[in-house]
Amino acid sequence: MFSVLLLEWDQLHNRRQMPWKGISNPYHIWLSEIIMQQTRVEQGEQYYLRLISNYPTIRDLALADDEAVFRDWQGLGYYSRCRNMLQAARDIYQHQHGIFPKTYEEIRKLKGVGDYTAAAIASFAFNLPHAVVDGNVVRVLSRVFADPTSFHTTAGKRKFQELAYQLMPKSQIGIYNQAMMDLGATVCLPRNPRCEVCPFETICKAKNKNEIDRYPSKKIKAIIKNRYFHFLVMRTGRQIYIQKRTGRDIWRDLYSFPTVETSVRKKPIFDGMPPEFPLPEPERYTQMLTHQKIHGSFYEVKPSATIEKKWKGLTKIALSDLKGYAFPRMIVSFLENKNYL
Repeated sequence: MFSVLLLEWDQLHNRRQMPWKGISNPYHIWLSEIIMQQTRVEQGEQYYLRLISNYPTIRDLALADDEAVFRDWQGLGYYSRCRNMLQAARDIYQHQHGIFPKTYEEIRKLKGVGDYTAAAIASFAFNLPHAVVDGNVVRVLSRVFADPTSFHTTAGKRKFQELAYQLMPKSQIGIYNQAMMDLGATVCLPRNPRCEVCPFETICKAKNKNEIDRYPSKKIKAIIKNRYFHFLVMRTGRQIYIQKRTGRDIWRDLYSFPTVETSVRKKPIFDGMPPEFPLPEPERYTQMLTHQKIHGSFYEVKPSATIEKKWKGLTKIALSDLKGYAFPRMIVSFLENKNYL
C-alpha cells in the first residue's frame, strides 16, 4: 500500500523538476550525486550543467586538467569531492575502459562514493533494488511510522535503510526512490509540512498523534571551531603573488596568498617581514564551513625581495590571469570587491 500511494502521488501530483531527474545515464547521475552532496539544488544545477557541458563523457573528465576542473568547481566548496571525482573518473577510464560500473558493489568501490550515492546510481541508472535514504526520506519514514530512532547513529542508519528497502516495490525502483526524496523535499517539509496534500496523511502516525514536530530525531549540533587566517596580498602594478595550498587542510589544491594562522584575532607576524613593520588595516571576511568558521584578514603590501625569498611556491601572475585559477570562496569575494576579477 505504501509504494502504491507514493507512486500514484508521483504520477498525478509531483511536479518537481531537476536537470538530472529521470535520466538513465550513469555518468551524469554520478556527477549530479557528487555535486549535490551538502549542496542545495538551486546552487548545484549550474555546476551540473557546466560539468556535463565541459566534460560530456568520462573520458573527457578523466583527461581534463586538474586546474580547469577545480576552476569549474570553484564556489561549490568541499573540494575533496572534486579530487575524488577526478580520481574515480580516471580509474574508470584507465581500468574499466571508460565504461561506468553496473553493479552496486562496483559502484561503491569508486573513490568518494558511499552507500547513499551507490544506491542512487544503481537504482536510477540500472533500476537495481537498492533503497536511497537521505534526510528527506528519513523525515517521511520517521513521521509516517512515528519512529524516534536517530538517523545519526550507525544503528539508526541501518534501521531506516532496512525499512526503506522493505517498502520498495518490485518494479519502478528508480521512480519510487526519486518520489520518496521529492515528497520529503516538497511536501513533508522540516517546518510547516503540507500534510493536506501528502499521500500518507491518513496513515501517518505522527500526524494522527499531532506530534509531527517530534520527528525526525534532532541531530546534536557540532561545536564550531573558529580559525583566524591572515593573508599577505602582495601586488605591484597589474601583477599579484599567489600560492597554491598544499598539505592536508582545508582548500587543498586551491590558490591563496601567503597565509599565517593565529589562535585568536591578533596582529600576525609574516616571515620575511620585521615585527615592527606597519601592517595596513586589513579587510575582513568570514566563511562558514561544516564545523569551522574562517575569519580572514587581508593585508595589502608592496612585495620585497626579502619576503619573496621567505615564502616558497610563490607565483607572480597578471591580475588579468586570476580568472584562470581556482580560489576559496572567501578569497574570490575579496578579489571581486577589489575589482581584481
